[in-house]
Amino acid sequence: MAARAKTTSAPKKASTPRKKKVKAEPGTVGLTADEVAAGSPPAEVAKLQGQIETAGGHVLASYREPFGGHWVALAALPLEKVKPTPYQRELSKAHADRLATVIPKVGRFLDPVIAVPDNGVFISPNGMHRLAALGQLGAKTAVALVMPEPEIAFRILALNTEKAHNLKDKALEVIRMARAIAAEDSRSENDVAFELEQPALVTIGICYEKNPRFSGGAYNSVVSKCESFSKDPMTKSLKLREAHADKLLELDQAVTAAVAKLKEAGWTSGYLKPIVVARVNPLRFAKLGADEKADFDKTIDRMIDGAKKFDPSKIKAQDVAIAAAVGGEAEG
Repeated sequence: MAARAKTTSAPKKASTPRKKKVKAEPGTVGLTADEVAAGSPPAEVAKLQGQIETAGGHVLASYREPFGGHWVALAALPLEKVKPTPYQRELSKAHADRLATVIPKVGRFLDPVIAVPDNGVFISPNGMHRLAALGQLGAKTAVALVMPEPEIAFRILALNTEKAHNLKDKALEVIRMARAIAAEDSRSENDVAFELEQPALVTIGICYEKNPRFSGGAYNSVVSKCESFSKDPMTKSLKLREAHADKLLELDQAVTAAVAKLKEAGWTSGYLKPIVVARVNPLRFAKLGADEKADFDKTIDRMIDGAKKFDPSKIKAQDVAIAAAVGGEAEG
């Protein structure tokens, strides 16, 4: 009787232990209530007070915010002197209208906006809809937490949760920030990576500038695997992003033509574009390292070529069903 061959299972790869997030002990971070109110404001706050008064406003109080100890002025500002930052998302009229109905029901405006000085007025990175609602209601004044550092507006935009962003809103906001930074100084994308969040958003934002109906969601995954933050001055890196955006728009045209072929073949799903993009995406199953990026031009060129050669006869009903189940950006 033949002896059975022994089978041995491959040794399990040791899992890397997760680092536990160190939690601060309660009451160990920031300032005490007494410390928030103590101290004399520095010269920059005195300058800020002068800017507020020149604009027709009044400082109601100045204090050190309790987490980082930075000085803040609580001020009453003429409503016409407070504007949204010029590089944030578009106003949602429906959201502003809802706020305009809520404020009179409470009978009070209790949510100060954040503002920074900007050439004789004040710009707010987080109060666009509240300011619009106050304007609808005919209000004269807005209360604001005013900070002397103009650059804080970019950082707060990255943390803004007043109204959830969709990809188009976020990408347009990011490219407007990038253009504003490029016009002011020589900082790079890498210098403001926190504010820009993802390098793909810069390229996709340019696409939305050139074509408001661009289907950014269909391409976000592949662009994210190709783009990384540049260390060049923003004026230089934006030229590269412009070239990348043009190529991405060329791909979108080729994909749109492939979708037309599918429709001619009888397909009517709203998820035809994601199906085409997935089929021509060479990075669909690629496993890239954490810091590894694919070559943008080579990737998009291959996708353009694939879209032009797209064969609708290879699409099956289950492909459409899977695309609908997984989701993605359906055609508008």
